[in-house]
Amino acid sequence: MVFRKPPDGGWGWVIVVVSFFTQFLCYGSPLAVGVLYLEWLDAFGEGKGKTAWVGSLANGIGLLASPVCSICVSSFGARPVAIFSGFMVAGGLMMSSFAPNIYFLYVSYGIVVGLGCGLLYTATVTITCQYFDKRRGLALGLISTGSSVGLFIYAALQRELIELYGLDGCLLIVGALSLNILACGSLMRPLESPRSSPPEKTCVDKVPDQYFVYHEKEKTVEENISILEKGYIDEKCVNSMPDCKQESILNKSVLSSISINEKDTYKKKVVEQTNFCKQLAKRKWQLYLTYWKETMVLFKNKVFSALFVAILLFDIGGFPPSLLMEDVARSANISEDDYYMPLISIIGIMTTVGKLILGILADFKWVNTLYLYVTTLLMTGVALFAIPFAKSYFTLAMLSGILGFLTGNWSIFPYVTTKTVGIEKLTHAYGILMFFAGLGNSLGPPIVGWFYDWTQEYDTAFYFSGFCVLLGGFLLLLAALPCWNACTNQSSKLPPNTYSYKVASNA
Repeated sequence: MVFRKPPDGGWGWVIVVVSFFTQFLCYGSPLAVGVLYLEWLDAFGEGKGKTAWVGSLANGIGLLASPVCSICVSSFGARPVAIFSGFMVAGGLMMSSFAPNIYFLYVSYGIVVGLGCGLLYTATVTITCQYFDKRRGLALGLISTGSSVGLFIYAALQRELIELYGLDGCLLIVGALSLNILACGSLMRPLESPRSSPPEKTCVDKVPDQYFVYHEKEKTVEENISILEKGYIDEKCVNSMPDCKQESILNKSVLSSISINEKDTYKKKVVEQTNFCKQLAKRKWQLYLTYWKETMVLFKNKVFSALFVAILLFDIGGFPPSLLMEDVARSANISEDDYYMPLISIIGIMTTVGKLILGILADFKWVNTLYLYVTTLLMTGVALFAIPFAKSYFTLAMLSGILGFLTGNWSIFPYVTTKTVGIEKLTHAYGILMFFAGLGNSLGPPIVGWFYDWTQEYDTAFYFSGFCVLLGGFLLLLAALPCWNACTNQSSKLPPNTYSYKVASNA
């Protein structure tokens, strides 16, 4: 498949719109799962730590499976993956309405919906990058706000649907809304050239002709046999009986000689294909060894190692408020009459604002994105420490807005990763960091819930969350201050055979 040069417009803006709505529809319910979390607590009577696994899996499994999602999009394309994932998200939400226990929700809502969201995220980002080059940052920024807007709207929508139709009806309706992902996915037209040249051969197609010569011989043998049989059958209708007997004897002798040659040919084919498979397996093994060597080289970078710890601790401590803030308000005995807007909706809308403002700040040359990211981590830790002191809706709403704005630092995280490891290593490093971010998303809410189950109050849990985020921020700051310039220039001192993607492409 041959792709045209990214047009930076045209049908690309349609891709941006449908990708925005795709993330809006798929991430709206999982990010606003805090509203459902309260209902599941009452419906199943399980502990808060066990119940929190549902929402944490839905938000973390997509990041954990990001390598698999990338392979699926690369193999099948963005449009088929988006349509298939739409069925997964809608089906998982509808199945969750029939959940008899919390363990069923782990699979239907946590794994099925979470994996569908991960596939959709990869598909939307991939197709958007294909259509945009110069305006890629703007396009990615626009589609990334879809999840934040979804959080804002779905928090209020799910609350209203639960009051009108109950928890089961809410999940059925939300699942039906998710079927609109199929329409969005059908519009994700691949950027193909109308007069594309023949597709480039894959690794198997590039095998030398000597490995396929016997296949051609077998085909020739089959053709010869069919021709001989057809010829002799036709002649039987014309020639006399004695001639037919002689020709049948000749036919048998020819076929017997061909069968002997087939045996030798088959043996040679098996031997050479076995050798080819051994060489292919050896190459694959070398690729895996190279991948792990390159990973170890990444971790020799002090800033990258600190960034890996920081993102893990940030997601362990910073993600739980978006899931548990509604229950925090209920535990503080705040009346529902005092609610002007769901706290999760405040987090969602402020996350959108934070993504935009922090992304704009990162574009200024005088702003160091690493220090900006560290600042957001430290401020998040302080805000988490302040949650136990909030005893009114107004203070919780303020803290929710602050935490939502600071969570918008996801928009500058790719900038930070690029500054740390360089553009040529961005894909490899970002995949590793996203895996640990998903691990933090999966572990954070259950840990906070277990703290509540042990202590029967959220104070200790959020002290722990604030400590995790502050620890990650200070570690990243300490790693960045003394050797920031040295670490960013470290790629130029690496051996020539390490991460030589740029050199190889230029060659």
